[in-house]
Amino acid sequence: MAAALFPALKYSDGLTVFGISACTAVVCEAISWLLIYRTASYKSLKSTIDKASKKLETMKTTTEPSLATKKSKTKKIDRVESSLKESSRDLSLFKFKSGAVVAFVLFIVFGFMNNLFEGKAVAKLPFVPVRIVQKMSHRGLQGEDPTDCSMAFLYFLCSISIRTNLQKFLGFSPPRGAAGAGLFPMPDPKTS
Repeated sequence: MAAALFPALKYSDGLTVFGISACTAVVCEAISWLLIYRTASYKSLKSTIDKASKKLETMKTTTEPSLATKKSKTKKIDRVESSLKESSRDLSLFKFKSGAVVAFVLFIVFGFMNNLFEGKAVAKLPFVPVRIVQKMSHRGLQGEDPTDCSMAFLYFLCSISIRTNLQKFLGFSPPRGAAGAGLFPMPDPKTS
């Protein structure tokens, strides 16, 4: 089938994997838009996170010399930080339902492609990868050529790069203050 899509090209299998990956990324972002990004609750959560992160940034940059105001400022900063963490957690939970649908779509597409390119090298790497990467890039392939690239590895690389850039292009990347604060945020050094 892949040869039928690009019959005259030398790299037809690799281009087919890239094309399917690009189409899958567009479909997944469309699903995310339908289930998340167009809703009023997402927009309000995003604006809340943006406002809280800007407020926190300005509170941390301004300096007040007295000890009494320093304590009250610290309490205010802690309150804003906890509000920001709570909003980020709510946003992550809100995105979770779309994540399940997107994961299902990706699972179906990966199964289809795995059957289509089973045991077939879809690309040649221009270098010999490190051993751990070689195990991933040569997964399911026969032969000993370490520069052969399997569909799974190429699809993984294409999906990550295309989907991330597509999210940035469409403006669907997470708000500034929500970066790194997901379901499992980094521990707070103040409480440790």
